[in-house]
Amino acid sequence: MTETEETLPLFSERRDRASGTAEQTARLRSDSSLNAAIRSWGEALEEDGKSIHTVKAFTGDMRLLAKFVGAGQAINTIGTHDLKNFLEWILHGRGVPCSPKTYARRITSLKAFFRWLMQEGLLTENPAQPIPQQSVLSPLPTVLTSEEMESVLEISDAMRRGTNPDPRPYTLVSLLLHTGIKKGECLAIHLNHIDLLDPEGPVLFVRYGDVRKRYKERKVDLPPEWVGVYREYLKQYGPRDRLFPWSPRRLEYILEDIGASAGLVKHLSFDMCRWACALRDYKRGMPDEKIRQKLGISKIQWREVGNKLDRLAVQAD
Repeated sequence: MTETEETLPLFSERRDRASGTAEQTARLRSDSSLNAAIRSWGEALEEDGKSIHTVKAFTGDMRLLAKFVGAGQAINTIGTHDLKNFLEWILHGRGVPCSPKTYARRITSLKAFFRWLMQEGLLTENPAQPIPQQSVLSPLPTVLTSEEMESVLEISDAMRRGTNPDPRPYTLVSLLLHTGIKKGECLAIHLNHIDLLDPEGPVLFVRYGDVRKRYKERKVDLPPEWVGVYREYLKQYGPRDRLFPWSPRRLEYILEDIGASAGLVKHLSFDMCRWACALRDYKRGMPDEKIRQKLGISKIQWREVGNKLDRLAVQAD
């Protein structure tokens, strides 16, 4: 990562963008068209740090509403009955399958949009308030048991001590199981993101080049026992910039090899290591807020993640 990429954005740049969105929102009135309001809301979501995928999904749901009631419909003329008719059309009249998860998200989009209009002072009543929120329990992820985690670490440690010692598997899997970082975050680690001289112990700085994702940046503690193998890895492989200068698929193969050598029936993956880390921290009594911050997820995302950790902990017992 270059020095330019490491530098945080200028405050003036963010202020200018935020100011532009605020001015556009200020031009909205209670009788503004639904289409204009959706456009301003989408820009407000971007300024609030929402991912491009979230913005596209939410505004796409609202454009579907615009298709149903009319893009030129004034926002202050849309009532609860319109929203109920829209949801009925989504389920039974549109002719396109709508999964329970997508239907629940569309209700969330409606509620978020009209709540924003209320917050901006553009409406005096919220037509989405009476609409009941739909909750969908997505399947639980596959995680490693405590015994499987120990087996994975033992096997990868044996790989670094064998006839042809290779510290790379242990460096990778131990890092994942202790930090809970995602695959993309792992691939983006540069050597200067690892600080072994921090007074409180070795740490990893999870960094993002995309300004819109800077809110996910965080500092995660590294286990002291990881430092020794990390130094072995540096000596043997000599990476100059990125910690793991290989393709995502190559690292996935390394995890698969570790899992196979450990005799796992499960398919060892980045996601499995992330959930195993979170579940171990949860069962050890780490506060929810600290786990959330460690994983780098929003409070809204934590609702589902926390619920899954509850269920996984009960299942493990």
